[in-house]
Amino acid sequence: MSEVAVSAVPSPARAKAQPVTQDSPLARNVLIGTTILFLLLFLFAPLAIVFTQAAAKGLAAFLEVFSEPDALSAIKLTLLVAAIAVPANLIFGLAAAWSIAKFDFPGKSLLITLIDLPFSVSPVVSGLVYVLVFGAQGIFGNWLAAHGIQIIFAVPGIVLATTFVTFPFIARELIPLMQEQGTMEEEAALTLGASGFRTFLTVTLPNIKWGLLYGVLLCNARAMGEFGAVSVVSGHIRGLTNTIPLQVEILYNEYNNVAAFALSVLLAGLALVTLGLKTFLEWRHADALAARGRRH
Repeated sequence: MSEVAVSAVPSPARAKAQPVTQDSPLARNVLIGTTILFLLLFLFAPLAIVFTQAAAKGLAAFLEVFSEPDALSAIKLTLLVAAIAVPANLIFGLAAAWSIAKFDFPGKSLLITLIDLPFSVSPVVSGLVYVLVFGAQGIFGNWLAAHGIQIIFAVPGIVLATTFVTFPFIARELIPLMQEQGTMEEEAALTLGASGFRTFLTVTLPNIKWGLLYGVLLCNARAMGEFGAVSVVSGHIRGLTNTIPLQVEILYNEYNNVAAFALSVLLAGLALVTLGLKTFLEWRHADALAARGRRH
């Protein structure tokens, strides 16, 4: 082989020094810079403006907002709706993920598609559907009125709308995780004489606990911040059916910027607490997460 041919063949050291998948420093820096720029423009800058506007008239004016009856009612209602919707979606998510990942049955693909439906349907449309079903002129409106049951423009309607909008989060977090894990461990436990419930508690639940936790946190954050569907079914009744997002809209439309941004800070704070809790748990249990990832 000639010297030219030999020199044309890359040496192992040269190939190792410059792998074909290695991006250039310029491309890496451009991508990182673009990501940071987008975060600054579309995430940190708006949050900074919200906090700045909330504190525009001082701490006393900021804290005074949370002593107003309408604001307190909105906060309580938001927490109440989340406290009902999240456990309901927890039960649904576990049942849906278990059935889809562990069993084969007709209509399985259709069920997965239906679970994704709230992601593709506008929240406003989903709220309108509940009005057409449970409203005064809806399908069950006359029957509900005759029995003294009020769903639309009341807390039950807000809970239903919030549950509908948020129910994919836990299921969608668990389905791929449980499908990846398969059924071998559950089958082994059943073969050894464990009951179905004991198998779920000792085998399935420990395997999915992190995915379940993430799904619950995401579901809770969305439930507290939902606006579109809740706006349609609530009726915007002050002190009764206004959640925090609805109260923020009312205050902003009334040019009460300090109060609107103060409640926005509370809502953003709840979201940040949720994110912080998720990050803390990831850091605190990093070894368990790594071991679980190596195992599966």
